[in-house]
Amino acid sequence: MTAITGASRWLLGLAAVAVAFAAADTYVVVLALPDMMAGTGIPVEQLQRAAPIVSGFLLGYVAMLPLIGHIADLRGRVPVLVAALLVFALGSLLTALAYDLPTMVAGRFLQGVGGGGLVPATLALVADLYPVERRGVPLGLVSAVQEIGSVLGPLFGALVLAVADWRAIFLINLAVGLVLAVVIKRLGGFETGASAPSSTTGRFDWIGLALALTTLVAGALVFVQPSQLMRDLTWGRLFIPYAGDSRWLTPLGLATIAALVLLVVRCCTARRPLLDLPGWVRTVREADVLGALLLALALAGIVLAFATADPKVQVFSDQGAWYLLASAFATVGFVVHVRRVERPLVPAGALRRTPAWGAMLVSLFIGAALIAALIDIPLFARTTVYPGSQLMAALVLVRFLVALPVGAVVGGYLTHRLPAGVVTAAGMALAAVGFLWMATWDLESLESPVATLPLVIGGLGFGLALAPVNAAVLASTDDDVHGLASAFVVVARMVGMLVGISALTTIGLRRYYAEQADVPPVREVCDGASRCSDFTRLLKLAGIAQEQTVFTGAAICAVIAGVLALVLFRNAPTRAISTGDLLRSAG
Repeated sequence: MTAITGASRWLLGLAAVAVAFAAADTYVVVLALPDMMAGTGIPVEQLQRAAPIVSGFLLGYVAMLPLIGHIADLRGRVPVLVAALLVFALGSLLTALAYDLPTMVAGRFLQGVGGGGLVPATLALVADLYPVERRGVPLGLVSAVQEIGSVLGPLFGALVLAVADWRAIFLINLAVGLVLAVVIKRLGGFETGASAPSSTTGRFDWIGLALALTTLVAGALVFVQPSQLMRDLTWGRLFIPYAGDSRWLTPLGLATIAALVLLVVRCCTARRPLLDLPGWVRTVREADVLGALLLALALAGIVLAFATADPKVQVFSDQGAWYLLASAFATVGFVVHVRRVERPLVPAGALRRTPAWGAMLVSLFIGAALIAALIDIPLFARTTVYPGSQLMAALVLVRFLVALPVGAVVGGYLTHRLPAGVVTAAGMALAAVGFLWMATWDLESLESPVATLPLVIGGLGFGLALAPVNAAVLASTDDDVHGLASAFVVVARMVGMLVGISALTTIGLRRYYAEQADVPPVREVCDGASRCSDFTRLLKLAGIAQEQTVFTGAAICAVIAGVLALVLFRNAPTRAISTGDLLRSAG
């Protein structure tokens, strides 16, 4: 346990800010997606072609989390926080400069890897700084700022898009990521984790910095291809390919590649390199690369099966069966591998305690319920009172999201005094009440101020459950696997969200089609303005029936999560030491 100092509190605060900023980036893309599609030459009406932009981020976020969490246990929390921010910044730069879909997907993938890696490292940092009985409040605060990021994300995106191009969003991400990385590096004078590397002394690597800046500037010019330079008789020669039409076979492209190679050589040979590549390679090897690859393939199959599906007609995509089959083979290979190697990605018995694996199961159902609120509350608003305003529909969801961080702080405080299972179950009970109330909404419900109550109740409920779930898994695992365990809880919630949105939407659409079957054909109804209005109303009622079914299904998922928490978290030692234990320890 590391002593809590002013610097460590600042470090944890900045790590939480980084988590919030990455969470905001997840939601900001929803508003910027049409402009991003246009930037890569994809017509807006071909929205399905933009699916890799979203699924690429999810793949990076989910598939790499266990490996990053394990590396945080091996190398230390601060190095992983800094590395994750740098990867996030690099992904933001690549996305901002993207000129085609593969480049943009690669940038989004790196953003997902970096943004996702911040979460387990920050949660493990809380466990390093605070004893078991004092983790509730800081875990609640970390969860709260993460949810604040989800609230501010759409507002941030709307503000930037109102005054600048979509690329400005990712350039801001680049600047913020680099600044946070530098400050966290400076504050991280102490190292946490099982085997943090010792610090080295020596001069700053100015040569490495020069090579890095050369690579970035030259690479940016290759991506952007400024028209003024390309039309210049002298500078324009730098953009003419030696062969074919690839940008990277131009003099400037080859110079970029050469600078990158020299940077790698410098990082591998310098006494104090700008980036300790040999150290990171050793850590990755120690972290069981093969096991991480097999697990990543297993998670990627699940992500692709559901993320590429059209929920209007299917639970998972046309290729979903093949994705899931590949995921099953990778899972079997991972299990066999873990049992054979000496130092596997998931150490034997690391998650053996019931609250540890139980936290993942609870998190799965929480994610399945939460996604219904994030997706279907705005859809209900568009179906009923705000058919022509995406912004007003999003503001309805904000009422739900604002209550989430409040609930997270309260949940952290209660976890300090009540069993984690009780707090989680209470939160899920509130969420279920909110969903069941939403399931009674009709065409005019959102026009009443009373409609805010179920939104706030549901948001508070989900917020209450965040801290106790994290506290349960951290209290039930050893210190040297806290990063890994935290990563698995996040992965479980993301997988629950993917499966939940596909399953609940498909079930809801069956109700919609059943209701729509009773609506007469338009030619039989629309023989006048009033009759056409009746026809529109009947269609809206069918849409409302669909959303009501989804809300009911989400309530069921919330109840299941609460019951599982009561049963599985019974032995999670998350509360303060009792008076009896203190007296016995005193003799």
